[in-house]
Amino acid sequence: MDINLFDYKLPEELIAQYPEEKRDHSRLLVVHSTSQTYRDRHFYDILEYLKTGDILVRNNTKVIPARLIGTKLSTNAHFEALLLRQVQGDVWECLCGNAKVLKLGAEVIFGDGTLLKGRVVAVHDEGIRHLEFYYDGIFLETLERLGTIPLPPYIKDSADKYAAYQTVYAKNPGSAAAPTAGFHFTNELIEKIEEKGIKIVDITLNIGLGTFRPVKVQDTDEHNMHFEYYSMNANAAEILNQAKEAGQRIIAIGTTSTRTLESVMQKHHKFVACSGATNLFITPGYKFLAIDALITNFHLPKSTLIMLVSAFAEREFILKCYQHAVKEKYRFFSFGDAMFIDKL
Repeated sequence: MDINLFDYKLPEELIAQYPEEKRDHSRLLVVHSTSQTYRDRHFYDILEYLKTGDILVRNNTKVIPARLIGTKLSTNAHFEALLLRQVQGDVWECLCGNAKVLKLGAEVIFGDGTLLKGRVVAVHDEGIRHLEFYYDGIFLETLERLGTIPLPPYIKDSADKYAAYQTVYAKNPGSAAAPTAGFHFTNELIEKIEEKGIKIVDITLNIGLGTFRPVKVQDTDEHNMHFEYYSMNANAAEILNQAKEAGQRIIAIGTTSTRTLESVMQKHHKFVACSGATNLFITPGYKFLAIDALITNFHLPKSTLIMLVSAFAEREFILKCYQHAVKEKYRFFSFGDAMFIDKL
């Protein structure tokens, strides 16, 4: 499909720079895809649209301090490394700024080199390098001392935003970006949801380049998604299979939860305890196997995320919803407002 089919105009002032002080007080556009109607609400109103027996699936990944500033030893050239995924052991796939200085075998340091060193062990296109890290102790603790949370480029960098760039249920470290649809949930709202008889299931997808990489081709069929690691445990699989058999709704919190659930169903034709890597690219025409409703934010124009949403509900209608959100001055992107899309 032509990438321009997923474009829309967004005033820069609608790009949210901070989350709402009370996360569940963000706005919520409730979208009924079959009847093609929508309604303006607030996120705490989502309780009205969830019913006993529903299953909410959330991505419990945790953003790590994946942004590192390094120096090439032989030339003192500086570069930036964004850790995308663990390849094996201490080898990580990284998206590197000033990658031209990082030839195969190049030795690098981070900080003054006392805590963390590295070596380029593989070179790939588009700034991708595999770095093998050398350190004493625990790698994540080293990252905590040297790295920073990699905020999206449209959020003006500020240290006070790092703590906000996590869901309240973040648990499994490994992501270079947050599953932002989960930002709207508070512990209090989660308690109310569970009190209503709605089960919450955790899965994990460590967000990397597959999710946030821009589409740079004119034809979406030519876009290659990068692989991202996911996992589902036996308890989650059992609850989800029972829900399918009983005709209960499975509601994904975010596009990353959606891609995990759909990847498992595509591969196994049911939910199973498993882990692996997915490069599933969902565009209009895709037949959803796993989910019945979706909670998601408002996404960047021409992104893979707006394409997924346009596959779940009709593309022209989704763009109409986006136009309404712009007119009503909803807040967009990571710290912005949300949509709840069902099949009614």
